[in-house]
Amino acid sequence: MSLTERDPLVELRRDLHRYPEPAWREFHTTSRIVDEIERIGVDELHLGRDALASEERMAVPDAEELASWADRARENGAREDVLTAAEGGHTGAVAVLENGDGPTVALRVDIDALPQPESDSPEHLPAAEGFRSEVDGHMHACGHDAHATIGLGVLERVKQSAFSGTLKLFFQPAEEVVGGGKAMAESGHLDDVDHLLALHVGLDYPTGEIVAGIDGFLAVAQLHAEFTGHPGHAGAKPEEGQNAVQAMAAAVQGLYGIPRHSDGATRVNAGRVEGGTASNIIPESATMEIEVRGETTELKEYVHERAIDALEGAARSYGCAVDVDVVGDAPSATSDESLVELVANAADSVDSVESLVRRGDIGGSEDATYLMEHVQENGGDACYVGVGTSHPGGHHTATFDVEEETIPIGVETIADAIGRLG
Repeated sequence: MSLTERDPLVELRRDLHRYPEPAWREFHTTSRIVDEIERIGVDELHLGRDALASEERMAVPDAEELASWADRARENGAREDVLTAAEGGHTGAVAVLENGDGPTVALRVDIDALPQPESDSPEHLPAAEGFRSEVDGHMHACGHDAHATIGLGVLERVKQSAFSGTLKLFFQPAEEVVGGGKAMAESGHLDDVDHLLALHVGLDYPTGEIVAGIDGFLAVAQLHAEFTGHPGHAGAKPEEGQNAVQAMAAAVQGLYGIPRHSDGATRVNAGRVEGGTASNIIPESATMEIEVRGETTELKEYVHERAIDALEGAARSYGCAVDVDVVGDAPSATSDESLVELVANAADSVDSVESLVRRGDIGGSEDATYLMEHVQENGGDACYVGVGTSHPGGHHTATFDVEEETIPIGVETIADAIGRLG
């Protein structure tokens, strides 16, 4: 596959980069993906509620927020039929290609962006080349535009190949809030899958390097806590108030006081805290956004349970109440050796792959683990593949970018791996 500015996959990735959309708002992104799927031609295309278990979605914005993003997508040329299917935040797609008898192979790619303003420096390639984000305050700062593009490239390559079997492409929304993986895993479309591959670009591996199997996923839960107290005059009647901010502050200390665990690594973070209205009013409400992680799903549950204890104990201590909601969740997972071996062999056959790492750690969390776990529990195998890219800025930063040589490397490696399965 040649790499020039006129390469259709490069141009597609640049187009997706210009219109980044965060979790459950990927309306324009889904529309462009559908355009490409229909151009390639598949046997089945599932959209909206047909692609997701709607009730399993997490961290879904309110109707007004979703409608405003749908209107934006419409103004930018999104198709009306796709907007109708995706109404209410039912974004993403599942494409099915049937190529005769053989195994059912799935590839999962994520498609959402981040609430991160993009650099306008002339040294930043998207700014210099005219495909910088056109959505204020948001950008593809983690490479999901490249993931979607690689997925479409694989779909077309496999269709043109001698692969025998069924290929399912999962274009998953809402990974960044770990809110979409479970909805796709429970959609029913994974139930007959024998082999699952997922991928991510970058992860501090350079362009030309393939990591055949990524491990080290930290299981994660994201919590929203709302403290409710009673207002009062801070000067005249301080004894009449129950200070929600005071309860929240105690909860922060309690969270960071959760003991570590001898079985492995755990994490906790109070990432956002806010409350109160004025310096002379005892605040009656306060909110927190919290994240807990564990090296295993069991360790994550350990931290989660003690986080609830800390929140509820702090609330009681200051006469307040607290409501806690889980707004994102994902288990841990391990790549199966059978597929690691297969991907490694595929990478060895791709001329543009310069180096191979057999296994590596992600050091973070990903809700592709829901899909991996679902396939593995049904007797199949799963593997998470790293496709290196020498990005100039770290993930989730204003200067993050994907070296475009990464796209054909990813397509060729993943398509070759799938071809070895059928």
